[in-house]
Amino acid sequence: MRKLRARQLSVSEARAVLRENELDSESADDIIDDFVSRGYLDDRTLASLLVTSGVERKGQGRVALSRALSQRGIPREIVDEALAALPDDDAERALEFARSKARGMSRLEPDTALRRLLGQLGRRGYGGSVAMSAARTALREASGPATGGVRFTESD
Repeated sequence: MRKLRARQLSVSEARAVLRENELDSESADDIIDDFVSRGYLDDRTLASLLVTSGVERKGQGRVALSRALSQRGIPREIVDEALAALPDDDAERALEFARSKARGMSRLEPDTALRRLLGQLGRRGYGGSVAMSAARTALREASGPATGGVRFTESD
């Protein structure tokens, strides 16, 4: 119960805590069943909360979200359900994240900025063409209009 007060646990995590306290498997199963029936343990609710938090607060993509849920011991079918509830807007979320980071990279060489931004997007679960497109677009927008050179204006 003390662990549940600190943070919500998955069924798998709760089972591991009970094993740490050297409870026999029958007693542990009884406690888990009781906690599930009372609503103290609910993998579906936990998965939904973690997906919402990952998207809204951390800007994570599907790959990172899936990895985080799996690490918490949430079963694959529940992970798939939680991710299916997400809108298919990975490209938009990747671009939004890339824009927020690209502004701080204006002093870097273009190749260095692109490489760093791709790394950050990759760590957040955006890969391949989604990350590349978001990084290039964000860096292009952050650099603004081309400066330097000769500018011709019409005179009266």
